[in-house]
Amino acid sequence: MSIKIKELPELERPYEKLELYGEKVLSNAELLAIIIKAGTKEETSVQLAQKILNMNDTGIDDLNFLQSLSIEELMQIRGIGKVKAIQIKALSELGIRMSTPSNYKKITVKEPYDVAKILMRELRFEKNEIAKVVILNNKNEILKITDIAMGGTNFVNMSIKDVLAEPIKMKAPKIILVHNHPSGDSTPSNQDIEYTNRVYEISNMLGIELLDHLVIGDMRYTSIFSKMIIETKE
Repeated sequence: MSIKIKELPELERPYEKLELYGEKVLSNAELLAIIIKAGTKEETSVQLAQKILNMNDTGIDDLNFLQSLSIEELMQIRGIGKVKAIQIKALSELGIRMSTPSNYKKITVKEPYDVAKILMRELRFEKNEIAKVVILNNKNEILKITDIAMGGTNFVNMSIKDVLAEPIKMKAPKIILVHNHPSGDSTPSNQDIEYTNRVYEISNMLGIELLDHLVIGDMRYTSIFSKMIIETKE
């Protein structure tokens, strides 16, 4: 039978360790164990936490994979019930929101990465395509980021009216489109490029400049405008 947390030396217990030495010295398993709180008769909360960490099959050694785990997947681990699974999902979402600037308004976009770094972590592990429009003023300052399609599997079928509705309402002069590829590959499809051309033409007719269309993958992104320029040169 495994040793219970309370049977461990005091300095090896996650709660006491954090209190005495601070959160920086705790391992990922120990930090997650504090969220889990209690283990089972057979395993400590740290051991349960390690089982969750072992579910990471992304090949990347970080905690972002937690975003992709469903409540049902977490509950497959004996000792992780619905409440604990929901707590872990809430923790994952908090991490995303903490890393996403809440004060993105008035951020000046000088290059595609300025937008990608705001949205990359949020979209990285999404299992469906999500499209957003970044609305800017004449100084390229972000006024608003709004969702224009969620949960779909084919971005190009989205109505261009949906893309332009909010910018028209706000009388905004510039926009940037962003959508993710759940596969992790940020390479734009031919449909992505064709769709970008259609949005560019129609938005120009309405006095709105489409500055770019970014495709977000797994910690990578592609600027469709840059790709189109490269293809033109070749």
